Amino acid sequence: MTMSARAAARTPGDSGHIDPLHHVQCLPADAPLALAWQQAASAIRARLAPWPDARTTAQWRLHAQVPPGGFAKGDVFWWPLTPQGALDTGTSVQIDVWRAAGAVVLCSRALPRGGVEDTLYADGEIYRVAGVDDPAFFPAFAAFLDCGFAPHDALVLGRAWRTDGSHARAEDADALGDWPTVLATFPEVVGQVPSPGEFPACPARLGLYPVLPDADWCERMADLQVGTVQLRVKDPAHPALTSEIARTVAAGKRVTHDSAWFINDHWREAARANAYGVHLGQEDMAALSAAEVETLHASGMRLGISTHGYYEILAAHHFRPSYLAVGAVFPTTTKVITTAPQGLAKLARYVKLISPHYPLVAIGGIDAQNLPQVLETGVGCTAVVRAVTEAADVAVAVKGMQTEFAKRA
Repeated sequence: MTMSARAAARTPGDSGHIDPLHHVQCLPADAPLALAWQQAASAIRARLAPWPDARTTAQWRLHAQVPPGGFAKGDVFWWPLTPQGALDTGTSVQIDVWRAAGAVVLCSRALPRGGVEDTLYADGEIYRVAGVDDPAFFPAFAAFLDCGFAPHDALVLGRAWRTDGSHARAEDADALGDWPTVLATFPEVVGQVPSPGEFPACPARLGLYPVLPDADWCERMADLQVGTVQLRVKDPAHPALTSEIARTVAAGKRVTHDSAWFINDHWREAARANAYGVHLGQEDMAALSAAEVETLHASGMRLGISTHGYYEILAAHHFRPSYLAVGAVFPTTTKVITTAPQGLAKLARYVKLISPHYPLVAIGGIDAQNLPQVLETGVGCTAVVRAVTEAADVAVAVKGMQTEFAKRA
């Protein structure tokens, strides 16, 4: 057993009654290491305040040793390595076999000065982060899996956890328990192109944020003096794309107070039109070369990036954007999203983590009916689509939603 694995097994638990984990088993159940993981994870889970238990939460089996029958879907194996450790050819082949069987494999490599680099193999993807090695890491990872987080999100939450409690804020304890809300304790996503520096700032609370399909709609928002708007023309071959962007940029300049108008995806065309800002999806941002990110930064435009969970939030944070968007909060039909809806409990925790550093935009399935619930999380901006484009009276709908924001100004 490595030093890191032994330390994780020694993580102290609560001496009082602790509810067992509902969705995670540490195996073999009679093995001292697995038993220690299970007890420590249960203790951490109990410190996370009330958390909604979804029926659809995956079931996980965390193995302290390779099971005799091999791995299958739902199995998780942690392979801590020495400081100079690296996977030899035989081990790499073995990991590929386990991955093909549906298992999740986590390899950790010690770095100087208490650091650690993790490589997570899950669902056909590879995730890499670097952070601080804490003795409570693996039980914390198990606790967040039990909360229903995907392995890559549970990984970064587990790495954020600190035995000394520095990952949480005392003022959040009543509502969130010891939930990690201090961004400085989270690991960094590695393997991305270099960040050229911070992008220009935009208003801290962007308010109502209609995302609209064409310049006609955007011009209607200018007539209503809506401060934050996004033009979302998904077809890069749209015959009037340049004109649509130019009209939208011109319309945004007619807004006299806190105008922050963005163009979705088409950042080169937006830069040529002197747009205020652009919004890119997670995949679009990841597809940019280092030179393209430099060019985007040099344009002076604001940058918003979409995210769908903790790992993607950290990937976007690497580029120091102007704002972060997270979703989908609720089920939505306006865009195909492979991740499950985030829900209000996650959104409230994202607000605590992100808002001290970036404006946060909630997106996905938000309308006039659920807007008050969304704003109760403390988020300062909500993107809406059908709540505007399908409204019986657009002006009334916009005014009503803006009034909800004004109540919490």
